[in-house]
Amino acid sequence: MQHAVGSPLPPPHQPGHGPATGWSPAAHHPSGPPQGGAPGGAPLPAPGFAGAPHPPGTAPHQGTAPHQGAAPQQGAVPHHLNATGAPVPPTPDTTGHIQLPPGGPVAMPSPPLGTARADTGGTTLAVLLIGPAGAGKTSVAKFWAEHRRVPTAHISLDDVREWVRSGFADPQSGWNDHSEAQYRLARRTCGFAARNFLANGISCVLDDAVFPDRPVVGLGGWKRHVGPGLLPVVLLPGLEIVLERNAERRGNRRLTDEEVARIHGRMAGWYGSGLPIIDNSQLDVPATARVLDDVLARSIASPPQW
Repeated sequence: MQHAVGSPLPPPHQPGHGPATGWSPAAHHPSGPPQGGAPGGAPLPAPGFAGAPHPPGTAPHQGTAPHQGAAPQQGAVPHHLNATGAPVPPTPDTTGHIQLPPGGPVAMPSPPLGTARADTGGTTLAVLLIGPAGAGKTSVAKFWAEHRRVPTAHISLDDVREWVRSGFADPQSGWNDHSEAQYRLARRTCGFAARNFLANGISCVLDDAVFPDRPVVGLGGWKRHVGPGLLPVVLLPGLEIVLERNAERRGNRRLTDEEVARIHGRMAGWYGSGLPIIDNSQLDVPATARVLDDVLARSIASPPQW
């Protein structure tokens, strides 16, 4: 049987011959390749190549497998070995020829000198939008990220959690060890992504329904994964607003009215916390994004204690 493109299937795995990763169509063609190689076709496996056939009664080559492709010429050093024959490790943290700086904890942006207002639109920032379901976190975060003068990424915790397709632990079915583990894993993944974006000059805005009565899991976790320079801002419209917005949701993003009311009630604990709070009950998304810029400028000038 052959593939649709006409190339033969790889041979089945046979004991003693290793996996089929080194299989070459030319080496197993029914007619056999001509002596000295197959001009215009795939090169023959080099001696000792993993998966290459060896004469009966002889043991396979036990040395380091050379590079896949044509065998090196006599006396030549394969490109992945140095002059002494030792393997050369790949260059870490590179994409093509661009060196990527390591992602470390994010430091607080430096406040402007004097009484000048911080230019949030041209500053690399890490922002965490907090709020209940239906507060507009995702919509505001996307709009804010899309309308900045500097490159900005939006990282949504819910989106990352839903990368798990089979076995997703939906919190609506009850908060348990599985949903807790997936939440923590998603948050750590978001923090890792944010540090890497920020290390390369790309701002980040993250959104999460962080509860004030769980400081270790909530803000404490984000500070550990991103850094002390993360600027948290709370979006907290009225209950009737979040109920209306939640009713427009679909799928597992839509919660029951009772759950929305319970989450909204817990979010009231942010009042008096020292974090900046935006009541966007009467604000559309662009207006909320403008207020967010004003709040961030004040946070840079006088960082909140959290």
